Amino acid sequence: MACRFLEKREYKIVERNYLKKWGEIDIVAQNREGLHFIEVKSLAVKPYFAKASQGKDAYMPEANMRLWKKERMARAIKTYFLDRKLRDDRDFQIDIAAVFLDFERKKARVRLLENIIL
Repeated sequence: MACRFLEKREYKIVERNYLKKWGEIDIVAQNREGLHFIEVKSLAVKPYFAKASQGKDAYMPEANMRLWKKERMARAIKTYFLDRKLRDDRDFQIDIAAVFLDFERKKARVRLLENIIL
C-alpha cells in the first residue's frame, strides 16, 4: 500500500526491506527532492480513516517511533550509504508512511509524514 501511494506521487522505489542485524529500512525512495528513507507503520482501524483530531483515543502510528527504533534506523541508514557507495553529503530525509487499514470495508488510507527528525 505504501509503495503504491508513493509511486502515485512520483516517487521511484529504489529498494524495499533493507535489513541488517542492527536495523532496517522499510522503503528507500527517490523523488525530485532527493532520497527518502521511509518507515511504514500500520494499524487496523475502526472507524475507517481515524484521524488524530478525533480525540484522545485516536491512534497515530508515528507515535511508535520509539528511541530504540530511531537509533536502529539511523545505523541502517549509515550502513546503506556505505553499502551503496553514496556520497555522505547527499541530501536525504526520513519519512513515515502511516497506513490505516479497514478490513471490514477492504479499504486503506496512507498518510505521509515528511522529514521527521531522528
